[in-house]
Amino acid sequence: MTPRVSIVIPAYNEATRLVSSIQKVIAYLNDETPGFELIVVDDGSTDDTAQVAHQLLAQAGNVTGRVIRNQPNRGKGHAVRTGLLAGSAPIAVFSDADLSTPITEMPKLVNHIAAGECDLAFGSRALDRSLIGVHQPWQREQGGRVFNVIVRAATGLPFWDTQCGFKAFRMDVCRPIIEAAVIDRFAFDVELLYVAQRAGLRLREIPVRWDNDRESKISLASETFRMVSQVMSIRNGARRGQYDSAISRVRTIRQTRGVAVSEED
Repeated sequence: MTPRVSIVIPAYNEATRLVSSIQKVIAYLNDETPGFELIVVDDGSTDDTAQVAHQLLAQAGNVTGRVIRNQPNRGKGHAVRTGLLAGSAPIAVFSDADLSTPITEMPKLVNHIAAGECDLAFGSRALDRSLIGVHQPWQREQGGRVFNVIVRAATGLPFWDTQCGFKAFRMDVCRPIIEAAVIDRFAFDVELLYVAQRAGLRLREIPVRWDNDRESKISLASETFRMVSQVMSIRNGARRGQYDSAISRVRTIRQTRGVAVSEED
């Protein structure tokens, strides 16, 4: 049976944290209507991430599970794309390994896509901050807001939170964009959203519950410059026509589905 939804979890040296996370995901999915696959992408870990994932997925009940190993480490963006493209369901979701957004929030994204209301739905911490249980340190929250201002100015994206690690994709129209993406590190979310919008896809930012993980590996101070540099490279790549072929393919798919496509899309 073809699964209804593929869930992708990228993981780098997450052997300890994965135990709780995958158990929570499997328990939730087994309580739902059957039709899920869970894909863990081990992004060149140097610990027992892959072995732990294999052991947990072997006891996944009604959930189809598999582990993909990338060697060497390529970055979260590459791991996410690998998992999304490997999925066999018409809708694919990626979630951070720490489950900062609980897996129980998944219907908020998936249902809008399944109902035909949008093509790409993504969680947001900015639209309803009352849903944040554990906040990031003040400096990181402010840094995130500054980064968002830069993203909006550089790309024209109208969204308030491009970086929440909880996104869902209608794969028939999003696949060309995922295949064309090249950002492997932290700005990969921006690239996917930017090209999707350029292709005329329907994007929806949705408020979700979120709790900061104090064990997060991301250092805002050390990564801010690289994140901004990556955003600039996305804009420059678009000017050079780097994404034109993918955008053309998306338009063709939409026309095949009977969706009107304007020249401005």
